Amino acid sequence: MPFIPHTEKDVREMLTVIGVDSIEDLFDEIPAELRAKGIAGVPEGVSEMEIGRIMRERAGQDIQQLCFLGAGAYEHHIPAAVWELTTRGEFYSAYTPYQPEASQGTLQVIYEYQTMMAKLTGMDVSNASLYDGASGLAEAALMAVRANRRSKSRRILVPKTVHPMYRKVLDTIVGSQEIETVELDYDPTGGNTMLDSLNAYAGEDITAVVIPQPNFFGVLEDVDVLTDWAHEQNAIVIAVVNPISLALLKPPGQWGAEGADIACGEGQPLGSPLASGGPYFGFICCKQALVRQMPGRIVGRTTDLNGREGFVLTLQAREQHIRRGRATSNICTNQGLLVTAATIYLTLLGPAGLRSVALACHENTRALLERLGKVKGVELAFDRPVFHEAVIRLGRPAGEVVEAMAQRGVLAGYALGADYVGLEDALLVCVTETRTEADMNRYVEELTAVLT
Repeated sequence: MPFIPHTEKDVREMLTVIGVDSIEDLFDEIPAELRAKGIAGVPEGVSEMEIGRIMRERAGQDIQQLCFLGAGAYEHHIPAAVWELTTRGEFYSAYTPYQPEASQGTLQVIYEYQTMMAKLTGMDVSNASLYDGASGLAEAALMAVRANRRSKSRRILVPKTVHPMYRKVLDTIVGSQEIETVELDYDPTGGNTMLDSLNAYAGEDITAVVIPQPNFFGVLEDVDVLTDWAHEQNAIVIAVVNPISLALLKPPGQWGAEGADIACGEGQPLGSPLASGGPYFGFICCKQALVRQMPGRIVGRTTDLNGREGFVLTLQAREQHIRRGRATSNICTNQGLLVTAATIYLTLLGPAGLRSVALACHENTRALLERLGKVKGVELAFDRPVFHEAVIRLGRPAGEVVEAMAQRGVLAGYALGADYVGLEDALLVCVTETRTEADMNRYVEELTAVLT
């Protein structure tokens, strides 16, 4: 629908009915110092031709640099059909399907998405997405506290190898709800969570243990050992996973003797572009036994009175649908558009295609690391296997190297010094299937020049 702004007459009539003198009066509860004073650089009103020119000029300022930056957001090839279909009107403008009889297409997309995510993670059920991976971890933690009734401590063990931003969001959301998060150290040689860090809490009341795979350093964790240890302590296991990696790695549902209890993560790699930071979507999958504690909603398949197949909202454990005091979550919507893109992406690639992408990512990473091993002053920070990210030491502040490489048109990676003491000279480098031999050769050449 085209945007048709209100006229001044319309605005005055509405304000009169409401009983206020101005639009500003509607926001009088917001302190003046918190109100925006205007948006710099946005003209008051110009013609369509002028605004088109402004937008083209600003788009031209977005420099396309060669990207070796990951750290939770990844540049993958997205088949053209994914967003050609996702942006069709019936998908692009579809909202939460409150009325199943009028929302069969939207409901079927969510059902197919949930089916594929459950298979990918090896779990029993999947919800219909969350805002992003970080809030997905926070919701998984709240879910674990509700589900683990044997535990009274409300204490969650979180390795430092979990994404730093995920840990910050987790603390922000659960910290005010009398839930304690305890950080676990990593092995300085391997970059993985040490069993000794866990053993310090053996025999204590632990509500849940978070296990990343791969972890933030790109390193593969000993998920079987960590999962079994957690279950021996009667703790719930929360897996934080990269969905692309699951085409190669053991799914969370098969970790250890019993499998992880909850799997969550960021869905951006499944068909969403980097897009200057979003929007993205988070996912949560879990065992059937925990489904009543899952936030969001679940779509199921059924038949009507005439035997025709149909799709319905099976579980809606959110406060808009039931009494606030009984709600398991205050998630008010799902990232339906991004879920649609992920569903189409997974459908187009299929299991073999997704495995091919994951293999290409891993092989390219190994190829780049082999080249970097010949650069003077560069060495691997950790000695354990990785997926498509790895940490290299540069012998000088990594932030300076990142800035110098950016001047040469290369996004060199993520400088770890701001998040990890002792890794000030360390750089997290990511390689996906989109990087070519020429790309990797250029990275090595530019890095060599910067370090010389």
